Parts: sequence; structure tokens; C-alpha cells
Amino acid sequence: MKRYLVFALVGPFVGGFLLLLTTTYQSGYWAQTNLGEVGKLFAVFFKTLQYSYLFGFLPSLMIGAVDDILLHVRRIPPSVRMLLVGLIAFVLATLTYSSRGPDSGAVQFVLYGLVGFVPAVISSWLVHRYIEEPQAAPAST
Repeated sequence: MKRYLVFALVGPFVGGFLLLLTTTYQSGYWAQTNLGEVGKLFAVFFKTLQYSYLFGFLPSLMIGAVDDILLHVRRIPPSVRMLLVGLIAFVLATLTYSSRGPDSGAVQFVLYGLVGFVPAVISSWLVHRYIEEPQAAPAST
């Protein structure tokens, strides 16, 4: 249960921020910026944080479920599990977001894929690092 809580708390926060950075980059916002413009970016991020959680809650829990399923495959070490969870989130985020806007191409594909990849890997790493994973019970004979 703690696994899903970590994914639900970390995923929308990091993913929402990366989505905001990606959309501002795609719109050309970073062409002429100063410190005041960066302050506006963070103000928009904190004003829209509630929507990041609203729309990112269920996808984060789904990725947490994938991580939970891969945890029970004994042959997969934690580092490979984190990479697999990140790659699945990359593909799902790309399918969800990459058709937005007039631009298309490799840059848009990668940027929107990172919106899913980074939060999934961070959440999976936090779960592996700080939450005790179930140990296999010894076989009784």
C-alpha cells in the first residue's frame, strides 16, 4: 500500500512540473526569459498543481501497479525493474501527450516521453530505497 502512496504523491508533482516545462519549451517561452519569467513559471506551476494531481493521480497509480507486478517477478533485479517501469511510462506518456499541438517529431516525442519516464523511475527508486519489500517465506519441509 505504501508503494501506491509514493507513486500517487511523487508522480503527479514531478510529472506536472515536467509537463509544464515541456509545453513552455514547445511554445517558445524559453527563447527570451529572465528571472521574472522563471518566477511566473513557478507561480503557474503552484497554481495548477491541483490539476496535476487531479489528472495525474490515476496514471501514477497504474504505473505503481506495474511496478508492483514486476516486484513479484523474482528474476528481475531492482535496477532493471526501475528501467522497465520507466520505459512503460515513457511509452504511455508519449501516446497520451505527443499528439498535442502543431509540432511533431523526435524532440516532441522525447520530451513528452520524459514526462512519464522521470516520475516513474524516481517513484520506483524511492519505493525500492525507503519501503521495505516483502521477503520470500522460507519453505517448510
